[in-house]
Amino acid sequence: MRNDDYHVSVLLNTSVEGLVVDPSGTYVDVTFGGGGHSRKILEMLDDQGRLFGFDQDADAAKNALDDPRFQFIASNFSYLTNFLKVNGVKEIDGLIADLGVSSFQFDEESRGFSIRSNARLDMRMNQSQDLDAFKVVNSYDEEDLYRIFREYGEVKTLRKLVEAILKRRTENKIETTGELVDLLSGIAPRGKENRFYAQVFQAIRIEVNDEMQVLRSLLEQSAKMIKPGGRLVVISYHSLEDRLVKNFIKKGKFQGEVEKDFFGKEIKPFKEVIRKPIVPNAEEMEGNTRSRSAKLRIAEKLEWETNS
Repeated sequence: MRNDDYHVSVLLNTSVEGLVVDPSGTYVDVTFGGGGHSRKILEMLDDQGRLFGFDQDADAAKNALDDPRFQFIASNFSYLTNFLKVNGVKEIDGLIADLGVSSFQFDEESRGFSIRSNARLDMRMNQSQDLDAFKVVNSYDEEDLYRIFREYGEVKTLRKLVEAILKRRTENKIETTGELVDLLSGIAPRGKENRFYAQVFQAIRIEVNDEMQVLRSLLEQSAKMIKPGGRLVVISYHSLEDRLVKNFIKKGKFQGEVEKDFFGKEIKPFKEVIRKPIVPNAEEMEGNTRSRSAKLRIAEKLEWETNS
């Protein structure tokens, strides 16, 4: 598999140029995938620079780069701090995250991410974990189904959706993505079928991979690991992700208003490098349709006490 077949990197030049502030620094690509962003980062580093690439997907490990400055870590990025410290790294100059599902994961039918395939309900980014989409759809109780479709899919027709799943699975287990889409086709809003399918699949995928909690953990760890003047670069693909990233950068927290000290100074780890998110231009969106929902945010680490 060629690296560019695995995943077409979104906002490649803009994101990496916003990341690398010191060619001799230490950087982390927490969503290595096909290695597109990592290869670009290495082009901008000198002989003293270092790059760590994280990815929990065994298929991504096959793309590991042959460069003495690079080290691949086969792990979910929620374990960022622990793995960096094991490798003698106490602070970094920058971190980049290209969130969501890779092109390879979408296109590989057996992974069960796409509404266009007819594969077993899976959706695991880490295929060694126990929880998968089949278990979510067929074993979650009514309350949990309401929770995930409301919070992670922002689905409007909640009652119809949950009742349809509960009814169908009492007759037969919902085994495949095709069977799930067939069920959804009977309750999807007319003219908005594909959007509805995408919302449902997104909610299940986020639950399977615990994506929101993992992202919260990453952002909190980044505040402790990135040195003052270093950069946090995040590309998100839906409003739930972007809202977490935006709030953490702007306010240092995921909800509520920014805290201030006695003198009125804001207490937060980052400041925005760009005030509004950067989105792909028309040429990139035409060449890579999956980039259309992408939003890039870049932040700089402030002088901030992280060890208290």
